[in-house]
Amino acid sequence: MFSPVHRFRDIERKPEYLHPEKCIPPPRLGSLGTMWFIRDGCGIACAVITWLLVVYADFVVLFVMLIPSRNYIYSTINGVIFNSLAFLALASHFRAMLTDPGAVPKGNATKEFIESLQLKPGQVVYKCPKCCSIKPDRAHHCSVCKRCIRKMDHHCPWVNNCVGENNQKYFVLFTMYIALISLHALIMVGFHFLYCFEEDWTECSSFAPPTTVILLILLCFEALLFLIFTSVMFGTQVHSICTDETGIERLKNENPTWEKLSSWEGMEAAFGGSFSLNWFNPFKSVDSKPDLLRATAVSGTASGGG
Repeated sequence: MFSPVHRFRDIERKPEYLHPEKCIPPPRLGSLGTMWFIRDGCGIACAVITWLLVVYADFVVLFVMLIPSRNYIYSTINGVIFNSLAFLALASHFRAMLTDPGAVPKGNATKEFIESLQLKPGQVVYKCPKCCSIKPDRAHHCSVCKRCIRKMDHHCPWVNNCVGENNQKYFVLFTMYIALISLHALIMVGFHFLYCFEEDWTECSSFAPPTTVILLILLCFEALLFLIFTSVMFGTQVHSICTDETGIERLKNENPTWEKLSSWEGMEAAFGGSFSLNWFNPFKSVDSKPDLLRATAVSGTASGGG
């Protein structure tokens, strides 16, 4: 009895999907752009909304709560902390959005490339019929990116990109920093409400009292919503890294055909080395793993493997 995963793999091995002469050779590296960007209207809109929400939170924190405060030490410390975390969150979002998540070269399932793999008898290669690519183990096709992505976890419209092998670190940092600034904003809103109740409302903000209340309530709602959402996403991503199992693999209940890493090894692989402050630095790149030959040729037997 074959599992659904096995039936899906068998479909990929059928002869009609293994005609290398139908594949267009991939463009040369010199003709490719260096920046990865997905032209998806929904994703672009979600990414813009994300930045606008962070800008709105920063506006309320600075101009409604901190700048009008008479306690300059309190305002300075909280302003530096909040804006530093907001900058790191937006930088992480920028890197997660513009980093190639681990796309397999499109159209590389050509006769010449398959022959260059020098496959041994019994070895099998999987070909994606949608993007005409030799599909490495643990790669999945994304209908939005229109590419096969190595260790694809999911496609996130909020970063307008897939979360995969090369940008999972930035997505984890993005969710972590958004959760931190959301929690920080909630705490400051609570303290500001207490301060305004004890003092005159006309003196606790540079805006009119009704406007101040509306701005604070909207910020409170936004911060609470994103604190819950990003905390859940952060937890699921760390769990996926520690168990060495992507979200798609968990949903499909795929039997692991790879040698699983330990929890700490998975964290080191995702964040690019041994533990250091660079783990929390969105400007520190993660070394990609372009070993397509090793990941593509999988031991086994099947009719139609080529």
